[in-house]
Amino acid sequence: MAEARIELFKKMIATDPNNAAVRFGLANELLKLERFEEAATELQAYLTQADDQGNAYGKLAQALERLGKIDEARAAYEQGIKAANRHGHPGMAQDFEMALADLL
Repeated sequence: MAEARIELFKKMIATDPNNAAVRFGLANELLKLERFEEAATELQAYLTQADDQGNAYGKLAQALERLGKIDEARAAYEQGIKAANRHGHPGMAQDFEMALADLL
């Protein structure tokens, strides 16, 4: 079932590569299957297309952490903190700050 959703998202992206919402949906499905490398790639592409409020940065950081890319995970959390604060989500920013502290 999850593979079918992934294939559907991929077809939709092939039709409209600039559809950020579809790209985010694909990344979430990949994360569920622990396909962290693919998920990180999709999240990075999404973040070039959308003014994310922080959530995608947190997901990206978690995927990078699982891949052992700790410096990149730190950078993603830092960007997520900035985005969350910019969009008025102090609780999310605090969550990312705690996660960042755990990486140090």
